[in-house]
Amino acid sequence: MRNLSDTIARLSAFRGLDSFGSVASGTGRLGKLTDFGSNPGALVARTYVPEGLPASAPLVVVLHGCTQNSAAYDLGSGWSELADAHGFAVLYPEQRRANNPNVCFNWFVSEDIRRDSGEALSIRQMVAGMIDAYGLDPARIYVTGLSAGGAMTAVMLATYPDVFAGGAVIAGIPYGTATTMSGAFDRMRGSRGPDAAALGSLVRNASEHKGPWPTLSVWHGDADNTVDHSNAALLVDQWRALHDLPPEPTHAEIVDGQPRRTWIDAAGRAVIEDYRIAGMGHGTPLDPVAGAAAGGGVAGPYMLNAGIASTRHIAAFWGLTTASKTSAKRARPKAGADVPAKTKMPPVKMARSNTPVATSVNKVIDDALRAAGLLR
Repeated sequence: MRNLSDTIARLSAFRGLDSFGSVASGTGRLGKLTDFGSNPGALVARTYVPEGLPASAPLVVVLHGCTQNSAAYDLGSGWSELADAHGFAVLYPEQRRANNPNVCFNWFVSEDIRRDSGEALSIRQMVAGMIDAYGLDPARIYVTGLSAGGAMTAVMLATYPDVFAGGAVIAGIPYGTATTMSGAFDRMRGSRGPDAAALGSLVRNASEHKGPWPTLSVWHGDADNTVDHSNAALLVDQWRALHDLPPEPTHAEIVDGQPRRTWIDAAGRAVIEDYRIAGMGHGTPLDPVAGAAAGGGVAGPYMLNAGIASTRHIAAFWGLTTASKTSAKRARPKAGADVPAKTKMPPVKMARSNTPVATSVNKVIDDALRAAGLLR
């Protein structure tokens, strides 16, 4: 059987799908980063940079879920409003239908989840481009995402732990636990996964990094029927193994009506937090009543009013809403402008096939996606 990346590329060529179809395709307030590297994953780089952003500001990388795009996730999540309020830049890598028919990041395709390869390298090149274009702080780079974007967040933390200070996975999958289509569906259904030691080894083997490891915030609804919430427990186990922490949390509390568990390392630093949202299905938990400027978000498809603002709490966990801002400024492009970026990342060439496939393969893919709740 063909590998999934090749199949998707061939299906996309057969269908001629180049737009987002039913997904809002407008970019709104977002700009676009151009010429940021070889871009082997053929992704698009959307950006939001507040006016007058101080030099050495942090960067948050935000990865949308399946059937979404950057503009939709930006509107719902509230990251741009929080960036205005607290002084950081936002990068929105965006998937294209030519790579995946449901615009999912390919978190289970081997060539896209290895260091210096495919979509993972494209996102790394975007980060380098943003640092270069805006003078951002390379020690304060963070990444978060929902569903397939959450699984891709786990990929970025595993393959580039030297780049990211922290991450937040929402309704996602532990790194390395699926590398085939059938394995991906098994993992989404919550089939039994590896133990903590084996999970940790998957990350350790993804790069030559020896630590320290990024911090991790995990969010998942306990009524999620698309990605079983047992994956959240496996994510915690994976990162406990890396941080050498026991199974039991250091603290347990209720935050905005939801249970939060926290693991603190020997240095007294909170390195893992885990939110399990009662009664919530598949999506990003929001609190629209809090207001967009407070990171409350706007409810919509897969952007769920759960009475708790995950964006605001994630930013606080990373220290973005409490860190002092420097007054030093430098000339920079206006927010929303297209910015050509220079990058020192090595070029990588990876061709994607444009050869059509038979409609029978098309049907197999569609049926499998519908079974997983990813296609209607």
